Amino acid sequence: MIYRFRVILDNDTEEDIFRDLEIRETDTLEDLHNIITQSFGFDGSEMASFYLSNDTWEQGEEISLFDLSEDASARLMNETSINDVVHEIQPKLIYVYDFLSMWTFYVELAEIVDETEGHDYPNLMFVQGQVPENAPEKLFEADDDDDDFDEFEDGIDVDDYEDLDFNENWN
Repeated sequence: MIYRFRVILDNDTEEDIFRDLEIRETDTLEDLHNIITQSFGFDGSEMASFYLSNDTWEQGEEISLFDLSEDASARLMNETSINDVVHEIQPKLIYVYDFLSMWTFYVELAEIVDETEGHDYPNLMFVQGQVPENAPEKLFEADDDDDDFDEFEDGIDVDDYEDLDFNENWN
């Protein structure tokens, strides 16, 4: 079977930027990573990870390109077939490319179709929008519980050394 994905760049511009891709369900997440990077014009040399996601795009388990964990326990793209993590019940992934720039993409299974004989896969079906030169900036908002946080509420001015209760020549 062939999985058709829509891969949408998370950005704050008016223009939608996405790619529609086809790939075999038995290909690996590394194969999906490669077609995503190529279709968006990246060289594929940066670190990347997929994250399992739910219907509200909350980030779940990480599946990475390389194992950087201390105990070699990370789930890897080249060892994970697409149909192991994506199916009709669980159709969404988050993909992050280049952890310094944080290019973030929403990957959603659009449909499952029969393989077309004589067709090469993976296949870039459709392109919408131009990728900006720099990754869109992310605005991280505080949780509602932290709205009343004041880092200076204790009244201590750490830049005023005379009022601090210690001897600066203590050793």
